[in-house]
Amino acid sequence: MRADVVVIGGGAAGLMAAGTAAERGLRVVLCEPNRRLGRKLRITGKGRCNVTNQCTPQQFMENIPTNSKFLYSSVNAFPPAAAMEFFETLGVPLKTERGRRVFPRSDKADDIADSLAAWTKRNGVTWLHTCAEGILTDDVGVTGVSTPEGNISCGAAILCTGGLSYPGTGSTGAGHRLAAGLGHTIVAPRASLVPLESAAPFCRELSGLSLRNVGLTALEDGKAVYREQGEMLFAHFGVTGPLVLSASAHMRKWGTKEYCLSIDLKPALDEEKLDNRILRDFEKFCNRDFANALDELAPRTLIPVLVELSGIPGDKKVHSVTREQRRELVRLFKGLEIPVTGPRPVAEAIVTAGGFSVKEVNPRTMASKLVPGLYFAGELLDVDGYTGGYNLQIAWATGRCAGRAVTIYREGE
Repeated sequence: MRADVVVIGGGAAGLMAAGTAAERGLRVVLCEPNRRLGRKLRITGKGRCNVTNQCTPQQFMENIPTNSKFLYSSVNAFPPAAAMEFFETLGVPLKTERGRRVFPRSDKADDIADSLAAWTKRNGVTWLHTCAEGILTDDVGVTGVSTPEGNISCGAAILCTGGLSYPGTGSTGAGHRLAAGLGHTIVAPRASLVPLESAAPFCRELSGLSLRNVGLTALEDGKAVYREQGEMLFAHFGVTGPLVLSASAHMRKWGTKEYCLSIDLKPALDEEKLDNRILRDFEKFCNRDFANALDELAPRTLIPVLVELSGIPGDKKVHSVTREQRRELVRLFKGLEIPVTGPRPVAEAIVTAGGFSVKEVNPRTMASKLVPGLYFAGELLDVDGYTGGYNLQIAWATGRCAGRAVTIYREGE
């Protein structure tokens, strides 16, 4: 089989790269073994798909903790505004929510994936339901891609296989192996936007408890590195949920730094107002035991943990609770601490940090500096963003860049 360009991986970056290259009149073959294109894309954002973030390129760069300078050219060439216009043109109306997060109005990630798949088909991309086993080269550069069904002769290949997160969707690290075999350096992949483990025994006791509208602060050696309000969830291993996943992206120095999470259970109340609220409840339940006087302040399953951590005997009558004990209770409500021992495995992460060293990739074209005709796009590059649509924007921008820049060194034979 012959092609000008073979795109390896039919996810967000791969679809964008394939469709863009085909728009230029190139013969493009897309290798994707999954039964549906954009499989991982279809489950992002709990099936809603946070398409991008409605921000300026400068604001975007501020939310890329790893190698943001590498993305300067590609993101300025295809910024969030251009990505939004692109999907609107494909017939997918968008909306912007809190934190400038952009979603399809339908709240259906399938609409994004289906529109991309249809666009590539209209542009003439040929989808082969197969995987790439190797990238073939000679002294000039890329000559083809090998698959279980045979070799595809081509003049260029764009590698878009994703990282190691959600391996069930096909992100198994195959792309790392393909590029490493051609001499590229792989920065050790690690988890980002990932649940966190804790040795605190009460996490297991509270497994399944969801906390809404709480404040979460991530502390690195006692210094705040992240602070936000929203939702989180206790699990048997520790904690997860939107707030925790976001916080994890700011916790990057495992082994050299100590991390802790602090939960503000009542972020709408300062300490004085919370103390007054507790006083009113204590007056209302003045003859109750302390353990039975917090029903209107905390979820029922959380109360035994609060009682134990407060140091106030559970059978003590609330009218006997001292001012100092009450102050300790206020501090506990405003800063329930959870020591963190580390992230969950990378397979459970939303995003993989690490990947191909950007020192070996041309940031203006996404072309390999080592192998002519080889290009990269998406999550397998050593760049990653915070939560909020930034990581998909990386996929759109780098995929668009590679598709626009891909150069054919020879005709497919």
